[in-house]
Amino acid sequence: MKRLQGVLWVLLFSSAAAWAVAMGSSARGVIPSEVQQVITVDYRTLKNSSTAMALKDQVLPPSLKEFESSLKGVGIDPEKDVDQLTFASYRHGKEGIKVVGIAQGSFSSKAFLKKAKLNKVKPTKYRDADIYPMNAGMEMTFLDDSSLLFGDGMAVKGALDARDGYTPALDSNSQVTDMIGSVESATVWSILDQQGTQNMLLSALGDAGKLADFDTIKKRVLGSRYQMNFQSGVNFDLDVVTSDSVTAATLSSLVKAGVLYRKMTATPVEKVALENVAINSDSSNLQMHFKADDKQFQSLMHSQLFEAVSK
Repeated sequence: MKRLQGVLWVLLFSSAAAWAVAMGSSARGVIPSEVQQVITVDYRTLKNSSTAMALKDQVLPPSLKEFESSLKGVGIDPEKDVDQLTFASYRHGKEGIKVVGIAQGSFSSKAFLKKAKLNKVKPTKYRDADIYPMNAGMEMTFLDDSSLLFGDGMAVKGALDARDGYTPALDSNSQVTDMIGSVESATVWSILDQQGTQNMLLSALGDAGKLADFDTIKKRVLGSRYQMNFQSGVNFDLDVVTSDSVTAATLSSLVKAGVLYRKMTATPVEKVALENVAINSDSSNLQMHFKADDKQFQSLMHSQLFEAVSK
């Protein structure tokens, strides 16, 4: 039960460092079908919300910081030049999980190429793509005049293989694309595939996940998606997609139990947050909704509980 109390918070904040809109076609075309998670960051929305900026600064994971730093290293300021930043993690055979970033914005490939030439930075060829070095061992290539792909060398080449038709791309994965279609019109969205969602739930449930009954249930968990906006306070909606209503109802009961248990030892700030959480199951989906005004949410970000679960 002690580990169960963290279910709500893992689900709520494990991916809550991104604010997004629908992916551009260039980004969608380079994501391999073996995708684990997609997150799209809308920097225009970020700058319009002090709460969103505060959340970004506090919980931005190291990998996203490295990506931002690498962009700055080639003369691109994410907060000024980038309109949209997409991150995709995908399974790359024996190499494990690879992550690529796709930046789209007002920067120009022509300006970058001129600067690279002046600095005598030469690209390497991968079919028809020119791949340039970045900071921290990363590499990048332009997909069009205002879109670039970046990541480590193997990750970038794997994404180009998908774009060029050498390996299956995202659109061949109907399970993931169906989830994207239901959330990408929101201000904020992300998706996690079946295996990634199963692992997330197992980690969140701790010892409860070791039960034989849950081992059966997890096989019927298909994926998850969330959407988030900051137009009037903070609104967060998470769906865990399952194969049937029984599985969704069982997961709903587990998460509700975790919330009730946590309320017993919560601080006043945390208790207010927990009271603003609604959990239910609708057909084959576990649904969770969280709402707070800006003041409540920014107070929660300074609590010990938030600090513990957002690292």
